[in-house]
Amino acid sequence: MRHKNSACAQHDSNSSINERNSSFISQTIFKCRNTELNLNSKTHIMGVLNITPDSFYDGGKFNSRDKALWQVEKMLHEGADIIDVGGESTRPGSSPITEAEEIDRVIPVIKEIQKHFDTIISIDTTKPEVANMALQEGASVINDISGLNFDIRIADIAAKYGAGLVLMHTPTRPGDMQNHTHYKSIIDDISSYLAASINKAEDRGVSPESIIIDPGFGFGKTVTQNLVLLKELCEFTKLGKPLLIGTSNKSFIGKVLDNEVDERIFGTAATVALGILNGASIVRAHNVLEMKHVSKVIDAVMNVN
Repeated sequence: MRHKNSACAQHDSNSSINERNSSFISQTIFKCRNTELNLNSKTHIMGVLNITPDSFYDGGKFNSRDKALWQVEKMLHEGADIIDVGGESTRPGSSPITEAEEIDRVIPVIKEIQKHFDTIISIDTTKPEVANMALQEGASVINDISGLNFDIRIADIAAKYGAGLVLMHTPTRPGDMQNHTHYKSIIDDISSYLAASINKAEDRGVSPESIIIDPGFGFGKTVTQNLVLLKELCEFTKLGKPLLIGTSNKSFIGKVLDNEVDERIFGTAATVALGILNGASIVRAHNVLEMKHVSKVIDAVMNVN
């Protein structure tokens, strides 16, 4: 049975990406320190670099300097626009690590990326000192999975450096987030959460053009709730900020397909295509080349005259 498409996909076949998103999203650039990304030009890809032993998809693969740099070079060659460096796993049920341990994992790698590559570096953290040190070493974006709800000082650091700030929704910390999947209305509840996060950031001095929002696929959501988020993604464009999505290889795809984490690339591609059609400006991906191909085809279709 075919279901009716969500509002963002219900446009004339000649509508462009710019026209598709302009009904609600007012922000057309993403400012991150001295760089401005034109979000109307194309869908941008954020490549994932996990410097962790226990991340759900690639834990332990890139812990050494040489392996990390090799992966960065590969992702940039495949079309990544941003490299997102994370030192603490946020998979469901994961345990927190200390600030010192996270610094030891990510800062040497960020230094090396900055030294060898000309790219935008994002630090995936909720810890202020980790963010501060990453920005000192050349990172340009803070990716905060808590949307400033774990530590508001993240906003102060973003404002100080003029850094980009990704504000994501999660109901609680990763260790028990899958025990918190009750919502009165998942779209309305997440919208309210993200609106509050935006207000906090701007009140602390973060530039409105430096903020992007992420509904948090897989963070305190059931399989059905993740599917609803994807179907109704364009509702979040009403908040006036660009959207980032991170569906890459997540468990809800595996539940739909009944397969393992290394067999989800086609399912991920489907979510990326739907996400772009429904308003996403940035896609966070482990499999950069494949998702770059998906985004280029969707962009071409949406911009054809």
